[in-house]
Amino acid sequence: MAEAMAELKGKACLVTGASRGIGRAIALELGRHGASVAVGYAHNVEAAEEVAAEIAGFGGQSFAIGCDVRVPEAVEPMVASVVDRFGRIDVLVNNAGITRDRTVAKMSREEWDAVLQTNLSSVFHLTARVVPRMVEAGYGRIVNISSVIGVHGNFGQANYAAAKAGIIGFTKSAALELARKGVTVNAIAPGFIETEMIAAMPDEVRARILEKIPMGRFGRPEEIAGVVLFLVTHGGYITGQVVAIDGGLYT
Repeated sequence: MAEAMAELKGKACLVTGASRGIGRAIALELGRHGASVAVGYAHNVEAAEEVAAEIAGFGGQSFAIGCDVRVPEAVEPMVASVVDRFGRIDVLVNNAGITRDRTVAKMSREEWDAVLQTNLSSVFHLTARVVPRMVEAGYGRIVNISSVIGVHGNFGQANYAAAKAGIIGFTKSAALELARKGVTVNAIAPGFIETEMIAAMPDEVRARILEKIPMGRFGRPEEIAGVVLFLVTHGGYITGQVVAIDGGLYT
């Protein structure tokens, strides 16, 4: 990974939802390979600061930054703070996300709005404010974390599926707009990954899911992070793509 280290050395990254799970793994992977990383979080400042401290232990620059990414007025100060600390933003990873599972017939407007605002609208808010800086610099890497649920749907997750499908459409459109400006935009669609959400599932539910995964196991957050690393270090000719990482669940 020496090439990745060289490619990321001095690059400034912002990762949302980075205090735990997939976002945490992504932030650590980027920091491990020489990037300066802003660790975005919504509530858990202690966990975010632990991630930043671990990156600092690699010898890199990092700090935790809280933001309600649903709110446009909160996003601009977040971006400005990162630019103030690092001088620019070279890499944006839109990872923040929540679930509010319920069937359509029982889903409340609040549950619908919360997921769409957090998982989809935040991608627009962050990207719209970061892109002008990337275009001015003639360089940028944006990776949006979608989900295989956004491609195939899932019972009781109409809000989540709609948001993750929206990310895919947004990614492809933004990629076309930015292709000639030195900025790539790609998405990753994870399958079932070993996170707190999976850990909280009843054993029988986990067993049913595992039966459907051809590789016979859940993915690891580090496996998602590795693909993010590839896209931002070796993906200069890759844009508008959706990379499924699901153990063969959907082929």
